[in-house]
Amino acid sequence: MNEPKSIRPTRALTWILAGLPLASWAQQRPNILFIITDQQSATAMSCAGNSDIHTPNMDRLAAAGVLFRNAYCAAPLSGPSRAAMFTGYSPYEIGMDKNNVPLPDSLHNRTLGHLLSAAGYDCAYAGKWHVHTAAMPDGEFGFTTIHPFRDNGLAEACVNFLQQKHNRPFFLVASFDNPHNICEFARSQNLPHGNLPSLPEDEWPGLPLNFERQPYDADVISYEKRMNYSAYPTADFTPDDWRRYRSCYFRLVEKVDTEIGKIINELDAQDLWENTVVIFTSDHGDGMGAHRWNQKSALYEEVINVPLIVTLPAKKNAGRVSEQLVNNGTDFFSAVCQWAGTDEPKGLHGVSFKQLAEQADNQAPHQPYIVTETTFDKGGGTRGWALRTPHYKYVLYDKGRYREQLYDMHADRGEMRNLAIEKRYAEVLEAHRQLLKEWMEIHQLKQPYNGHYVPERNK
Repeated sequence: MNEPKSIRPTRALTWILAGLPLASWAQQRPNILFIITDQQSATAMSCAGNSDIHTPNMDRLAAAGVLFRNAYCAAPLSGPSRAAMFTGYSPYEIGMDKNNVPLPDSLHNRTLGHLLSAAGYDCAYAGKWHVHTAAMPDGEFGFTTIHPFRDNGLAEACVNFLQQKHNRPFFLVASFDNPHNICEFARSQNLPHGNLPSLPEDEWPGLPLNFERQPYDADVISYEKRMNYSAYPTADFTPDDWRRYRSCYFRLVEKVDTEIGKIINELDAQDLWENTVVIFTSDHGDGMGAHRWNQKSALYEEVINVPLIVTLPAKKNAGRVSEQLVNNGTDFFSAVCQWAGTDEPKGLHGVSFKQLAEQADNQAPHQPYIVTETTFDKGGGTRGWALRTPHYKYVLYDKGRYREQLYDMHADRGEMRNLAIEKRYAEVLEAHRQLLKEWMEIHQLKQPYNGHYVPERNK
């Protein structure tokens, strides 16, 4: 990768050169509250139309803000996804496509926390970090740590922070682990933040319409499932096992929703809505039994399509729904920089969604496509890419049969008909191949072409 350029906060510098104190400049910026869950799919909210779940507090955020239906993670794995959020780089670009990989030394002091601290923000972090340590090391990456990696007590720590007097705007990160505990549930283990009461069988949700895998699905996904039993212990699940899995998953989302409600209540109590941007999202989703898949890594819609709700100061555009394409990693980094009034490091390719949230869809600029990349962790190391355009989704894996997928996202969001095998979609398929090739060139990946891309990171 190219060496990242140095940070140049020119807006703050301009303010200082004009003879005005940096503190005064910082006070013009909004507070930013970032609430993030782990492993929550976009449809795992009642405000997304899911009748199997009740999330009143996420619904409150959606009613007060802008709900983005087409938000996708940078990578469907915690470490890589979060690295994109806090560095602005796509994961493979900086060698962070797997979990437990530390940030490159060249980026250690150039994270989002450092940028906002330099811009005059009080930066506080509560909960899961995972880039690469479980908790945020206190005083590093520009943040003060106010709560360790543990959901219990996290909301209370954030409430305490909000109750304090702040002479500067704040950037508060509330990073919850759940519904990630579904991983332990699938392995029949105790849940780290407390077990859930069992519901009777007749209260378990039904199976999704795309429960069975489609005939032309990428066969490498089955290979990865066999290679990593710890992550995917579901090969012998019965339909009722999957219903019980989905029941537990939705209850875990409801559990974290209750915790989020405590933070929202404090925003009400302190009357902080007038000058606070609230961003809610998740680092990636979960298979939820669709295509008989659990956990992450695969490029299914349930795995990479994530919730994204942006509540603007004074709740501007409350209740609006946007269909615009957003990457909640690199685009999030760019958006937070814009709200904070600080310049991004040179060489980044994120597209801020600040303007998308503040303007109507037909007035805001459209992003022609976004890309999610994956590397299966601890299994066979399969690489893959999902390129989403307004109408279609193109998926490419680096090996195996049917490694190219093409889906009509208007008619087939469940991904049950692979159009890549049909001649009449040849032109659409080729157009999406070329867009992925363009993206790889922008992000410095080699893409020799002989019917398929065979990417290899530049040395």
